[in-house]
Amino acid sequence: MTIATKEVQTLPQINKVLVVGGGGRENSLAWALKSCPGIENVFVAPGNGGTEEHEGCTRISVRETDTNGLTKTCLTEKID
Repeated sequence: MTIATKEVQTLPQINKVLVVGGGGRENSLAWALKSCPGIENVFVAPGNGGTEEHEGCTRISVRETDTNGLTKTCLTEKID
């Protein structure tokens, strides 16, 4: 039997998250993420009408196919 001797590494702290898409699944994912400890804000692009009802979620008017716009938003908003 082999015993692992390496220390387990943890992920870096995530404060801001971007969910890409405008469907019901993305809406549910944003809702769940906003309640995770340490997450300050959940950005949703483009989101839907239900997204605006979630406190802690910010709707971004960038289409999910606009990779340049999504990248620019991530850099501007410092999304993890």
